[in-house]
Amino acid sequence: MPGMVLFGRRWAIASDDLVFPGFFELSLRVVWWIGILTLYLMHRGKLDCAGGALLSSYLIVLLVLLAVIVCTVAAITCVSMKGTICNPGPRKSMSKLLYLRLALFLPEMVWASLGAAWIADDVQCDKTVVNGIIATVVISWVIIVSTVVTIVIVFDPLGGKMAPCPSAGPNHLDSRESSQLLNGLKTAAASVWETRIKLLCCCIGKDDHTRVAFSSTAELFSTYFSDTDLVPSDIAAGLALLHQQQDNIRNSQEPDEVISHSPGPPQEADLDTELANCHHYMQFAAAAYGWPLYVYRNPFTGLCKIGGDCCRSRTTDYDLVGGDRLHCHFGSILHTTGLQYRDFIHISFHDKVYELPFIVALDHRKESVVVAVRGTMSLQDILTDLSAESETLNLECGVQDCSAHKEYRLVVVGHSLGAGAAALLALMLRSSYPQVRCYAFSPPRGLLSKSLYEYSKTFIVSLVLGKDVIPRLSVTNLEDLKKRILRVIAHCNRPKYQILLHGCWYELFGGSPDNFPTELDGGTQGDLTQPLLGEQSLLSHGSPTYSFSSDSPLESPTKYPPLYPPGRIIHLEEEGTAGRFCRSAARYSARWSHESQFSKILIGPKMLTDHMPDILMKALDSVVSDRAGDAFCPAGGGSNVDVV
Repeated sequence: MPGMVLFGRRWAIASDDLVFPGFFELSLRVVWWIGILTLYLMHRGKLDCAGGALLSSYLIVLLVLLAVIVCTVAAITCVSMKGTICNPGPRKSMSKLLYLRLALFLPEMVWASLGAAWIADDVQCDKTVVNGIIATVVISWVIIVSTVVTIVIVFDPLGGKMAPCPSAGPNHLDSRESSQLLNGLKTAAASVWETRIKLLCCCIGKDDHTRVAFSSTAELFSTYFSDTDLVPSDIAAGLALLHQQQDNIRNSQEPDEVISHSPGPPQEADLDTELANCHHYMQFAAAAYGWPLYVYRNPFTGLCKIGGDCCRSRTTDYDLVGGDRLHCHFGSILHTTGLQYRDFIHISFHDKVYELPFIVALDHRKESVVVAVRGTMSLQDILTDLSAESETLNLECGVQDCSAHKEYRLVVVGHSLGAGAAALLALMLRSSYPQVRCYAFSPPRGLLSKSLYEYSKTFIVSLVLGKDVIPRLSVTNLEDLKKRILRVIAHCNRPKYQILLHGCWYELFGGSPDNFPTELDGGTQGDLTQPLLGEQSLLSHGSPTYSFSSDSPLESPTKYPPLYPPGRIIHLEEEGTAGRFCRSAARYSARWSHESQFSKILIGPKMLTDHMPDILMKALDSVVSDRAGDAFCPAGGGSNVDVV
């Protein structure tokens, strides 16, 4: 924090980001210098050959040049270790050191080129010396090319267009010139993000939906990142600190008060019924992913089981629309669901932006027609995920006395992106099919308005595992996460390299979060509500959505109103600690939860893995099995599952 200014422009790297690369280069240079010195001392007597004087001069000059570079890199590393993220004052000499370091690349390039030319001149000298110089030339050019690649990576296209810091006060920020400048910056930022996204997604089509998705995603990223002066390492350090802070707060909280009575039988039975339904319909949601998920779940036998189906042609028996490897997909679907060919009405793996693969099948066991929508599995799906703009749904929700023939009911299911699409589809079908049910597994949070969320509780059930980030992911929650990252960075009194090292250790092996304070020495919780100089300096343009109060709610930009997850929510939580990554011995409990419990993004090593469909299926198997076992062992007392 903030990005360094070199050659009159801001770069996507901070002055405290050079500890690890500096230490790596320093170690390499020291070993290199010792090797060259040893080579020269041991073989200088063998340089009386043709061209030996040139090689001797080359080694001597190289030793001097390496010594200067080692001293410069050591100084850069030491200076980079000083100060904190929000206190770059002790690192004010960094720009001069970097100019010196970059200047040293010129003689290094010249000397490496001369070494290559002299070696190519058919020098008749000791082979060990010649091979040593060849290795020296190669290492020099590898370091030079790596430096060029690093410069390209940390280049910020908007670095030369940064707005002035908001130090001139509110009047300056509200001026017409400042408003025009900020609008210009936002437009430029959106254009840069759109170019990046197009490069990343260059292999997908260029239809109208794709172009709209590019623009929508670029606007989302530019809106989120345009008002802060954070570099990527600042965000990584902030996430590491937030994880430890959240664990520290959770450990210091008093145990929840024990309820005076056990959950009522109807509520408990309802939870058991819906868990059983989730356990059943999750197979369809997983089947919608096709053969990749099936092979992933069955790495040793999956290919053998569906290999025969991949070679068959059964287009006359069922309806297939679009997509590749359709027969492989269908084979995995049959094995996952246990259904027969004749039970499938429609299968589509037509994959485009805003167009998701899905299957329609007859589930005779539950007497239902199941529509299962696939979750995120392609770049097109990711673009669909990142299209955060909301749209009004014209729904006829005033259903009163509707009846239908006794027949199979309609059930819509899906996981992740498919869960969101399934919930919206169920809402749209509700007026025509009043008995429709939806089971949304790990749905995105930013989906429904408040009124639609309340309405959906009557026919939609969502299932969320642990700290899964997707059911907590919305523009509002991202703004809140950004605010908390800014605050925890501003209040940390440790250098960034210590934060990252301790954070990696904590994520991998755990430990006590109390061992790494995230507040200023002597500070109190009351002091944290006051804006800090460091905290204000993290805001490049004074974000209108940012509040200095740690408890004040954030409002999303007007284009992104607050949205909520669908239906009633069953939350599966891990009991105890079965290891940070180990799940074989994990046990889970289930309870009804309110959407407010998913109003903050939780940081942890399982925030991404908890979203994986295979992990969710294992947890669901464990919960259903444990609760079924408890039902046959009433002597142990009442259920411990809370119902909210």
